[in-house]
Amino acid sequence: QKVSVEVLDHLEHLALVDFRDSEGVERLQKAIQFADQLHEVNTDGVEPMDSVLEDRWCLYLREDEVTEGNCTKELLENARETVEEYFVAPPG
Repeated sequence: QKVSVEVLDHLEHLALVDFRDSEGVERLQKAIQFADQLHEVNTDGVEPMDSVLEDRWCLYLREDEVTEGNCTKELLENARETVEEYFVAPPG
């Protein structure tokens, strides 16, 4: 299955990964082929899950209280490279 240029552009933007060389495109196509196997699974009557933990209801979840913050600029100063307020890491 071929991947269109538009899809590649969109994926590169989302993943911050360069798919422009043949190795990157081949890796992407293999991932798509692998994921396409999921279409063969019969999921009729199966409720969607939001977690792989079946008994998640018994986990203690604390309130998400912000105790510090507003330091995005200072944190990003530690990065060698950033894109749209995100750290850029090498692929792999």
